[in-house]
Amino acid sequence: MMRENIPEVVGNYLDYLSTIQERADSTIAGYKLDLIMLFKFLKHNKDLSYKNFNEIDISDIDEEFIRNIELKDLYSFLGFTKNNKKNNAFTRARKIATIKSFFKYCQSKVKILDNNISLELESPKLPKKQVAYLNLDESEKLLGSITGRNKDRDFCIITLFLNCGLRLNELCNIKLEDIRDDILVVMGKGDKDRTVYLNDSCIRAIKIYLIHRKNVNNTYLFISERDNHISKRSIQTIVKNNLKSAGLDTHKYSTHKLRHTAATLLYKYANVDIRTIQKILGHKNIATTTIYTHVDDESVRKAIRLNPLNK
Repeated sequence: MMRENIPEVVGNYLDYLSTIQERADSTIAGYKLDLIMLFKFLKHNKDLSYKNFNEIDISDIDEEFIRNIELKDLYSFLGFTKNNKKNNAFTRARKIATIKSFFKYCQSKVKILDNNISLELESPKLPKKQVAYLNLDESEKLLGSITGRNKDRDFCIITLFLNCGLRLNELCNIKLEDIRDDILVVMGKGDKDRTVYLNDSCIRAIKIYLIHRKNVNNTYLFISERDNHISKRSIQTIVKNNLKSAGLDTHKYSTHKLRHTAATLLYKYANVDIRTIQKILGHKNIATTTIYTHVDDESVRKAIRLNPLNK
């Protein structure tokens, strides 16, 4: 972990996230940025630095400084992120999660704090997110509109997204050796292996693609026209172009929205229970999966019509 210009305790905390909790690099990087902003604000707020905000040195922050942080300081920081940094409620909630995790570490792991003031820190009320997804007709339209010289590859990519609910990074990094019959092993969040079961549509799409795939010395399933491991950006472009060809909104839908679509189709059309969907998607927390239990307006209308008093 790069430790330049960060307090020693923060560096140790980030190492703990990496080695003990095995958090993903992207998660750790986000926590690091949150804590850097927090401590720069606190030094500036306590008149310990008169420099430009971005130039404030926080490497000298020690345990005593952390012990002197008060709850009002944390709320002031959140006000700063809203009013000065224009952070929305979701971004501020993530920063609060970072603060709570760091203070918990300081109290329970390295015993710097006797009292964890972050326990009293409240999160902003979050607006309910509307999950964007393709309905069944739109999904079939997307699959049926794929053309071009790489149509077998592109069809296979979109089929795996829509049937397996893979993350972009998971799909991009599939290797040939990861596929055994109807079993696919992907590297999920936190660099943890996850088993994905392939249905007939996926198996058929992979077989057709492999027949036409160049016999090149590349261990990855999906390759570019130059026989290189295909990039995440290229996959995003493939999905965007095919969405456009199908007449679908490329601003509303993306690779991650295809993951949403897979989960929604399983829940809405296949009546798969939420626990099974959690396992399919590789969600650690069931609360993350419950966003797919949304119902559309037509379902609500139908439910009202089914009221036994509707005569």
